[in-house]
Amino acid sequence: MKDVLSQSEIDSLVSALDTGEIESGEQELSLEAEQEVKKYDFRRPSKFSKEQIRTLQIIHDNFARSFGNYLSAYLRNVVQIKVVSVSQVSYGEFINSLPVPTLMAVLNLSPNLGTAVLESNLQFVFPMIDLLCGGTGQVPSNLRELTEIEQTVMQRVYYKVLDNLKYAWEDFYELEPTIDTLETNPQYNQALSSNETVALITLSTNIGDSQGFINMCYPFISLESAIPHLSAQHWFKNVSSKEQGEEKGHLTSRLKEVEVTLSAVLGEAVISVDEFVELQVGDVLPLGRKVDSQLDLYVGNKLKFKVQPGTLNKKNSVQITSWAEEAEDNHG
Repeated sequence: MKDVLSQSEIDSLVSALDTGEIESGEQELSLEAEQEVKKYDFRRPSKFSKEQIRTLQIIHDNFARSFGNYLSAYLRNVVQIKVVSVSQVSYGEFINSLPVPTLMAVLNLSPNLGTAVLESNLQFVFPMIDLLCGGTGQVPSNLRELTEIEQTVMQRVYYKVLDNLKYAWEDFYELEPTIDTLETNPQYNQALSSNETVALITLSTNIGDSQGFINMCYPFISLESAIPHLSAQHWFKNVSSKEQGEEKGHLTSRLKEVEVTLSAVLGEAVISVDEFVELQVGDVLPLGRKVDSQLDLYVGNKLKFKVQPGTLNKKNSVQITSWAEEAEDNHG
């Protein structure tokens, strides 16, 4: 089969195209090509796979449950939090969608990862502050920017958010999140390029009659080291390894509580009953074993080790030197 067409073959193909002789083949080819073509926006490249998006939803479902339970106990009020959506957008779209004013925290996820953004709107913030100050959890009729005292109160709440976030991520990746800055105007935050692809997790909150939202924004570049861990296979492997480790630790601790009898046998001798009855202190029995030979150590009634006799703290003792032949055969 030739890799290069001759000039005459090229002329024949051109002529066939002009006369329409290969029109049907061309139509089939165009149909196949049309089926394979997929739209792709180069201004908003899709960097997170569907599996990674699903994993992020699993993580934040767990986060919503744990943080909701914490707030219910902390505020002594029923708090419901659930994941509304998980999507990937550009950072510019995320910033432009936020209300002004709002409360935004720029986070440092860990030394190995980059920054992330935690945003909560004032319909979530004000009822919480009101409850913490002894109120009924009302939202003011005119939303305003937070005072410095209110920001300090919310910063303490955000530290608990990070604790619950770290707990939710621990089966996938170890986070050490800290707060870098707090902002009330998202337009002032230029931590990332507006074209940067981010994973946006939106959670709805219900505190009494007030409904608000929390947004978690993870830039792809910040999660790059953690991306290989965002798969169900990795999660099940980690959970399985964790369960095996816990089971092994449990069995080990229980085995340490079991009492067993250890017996070191000096040797054996065959004597009559009369000789046994007449035994006195100082009598010598031949045991059929050399002075420098090793002794047998039995665990229960099983021969397990070869030992060397001696003393420790003025008490008779033995030192294990090797497996006994029987035990070595059993252990392979």
